[in-house]
Amino acid sequence: MGTIGRSVAGITVEQGKLFIARRRPGGDMGEKWEFPGGKVESGETDEEALIREYAEELGVPITTGPLLGTISFEHRGTRYLYAYQVYFEAHNFTLSEHTEWRWAGLEALEELDFAGSDRQLLPLLKARLL
Repeated sequence: MGTIGRSVAGITVEQGKLFIARRRPGGDMGEKWEFPGGKVESGETDEEALIREYAEELGVPITTGPLLGTISFEHRGTRYLYAYQVYFEAHNFTLSEHTEWRWAGLEALEELDFAGSDRQLLPLLKARLL
C-alpha cells in the first residue's frame, strides 16, 4: 500500500536508450528532465501509482515491470524514490505536465539538467540496465 513520503519513477529502455520528459516551467523542478512518475497516493500500490501517473502525464497505458532500485532524498516531505521498469503499450504521447520528451543514452542523460532525485538513479540504472 502507498505511504506518505514515497514516490515512484518509471524507467523505460528501448534500443539502449531511456525515455525521459522535461517538466513544464514553474516550481523548483520546472524545466528539469525526469523519469516520469510521481507520488504514491494513500491506498495505491507503487504499480497503480505508475499506471495512473503515465495516464495523467503522458496519456499512454503502461505495463509495470520489476523494481530496479530505491534511493532516498528529501523534497517536500517525500523521502524515497522507487524506480520500476515500465513498458509502453503505445507511443502516442499527450503531454500534460511536460513540454517535451526524448529517448537518450546514459551519456546524454548525464549532461542534462535532471531533477536531483532522478539524477541519483543514473548510477543504479547504468549498473542494472545498460
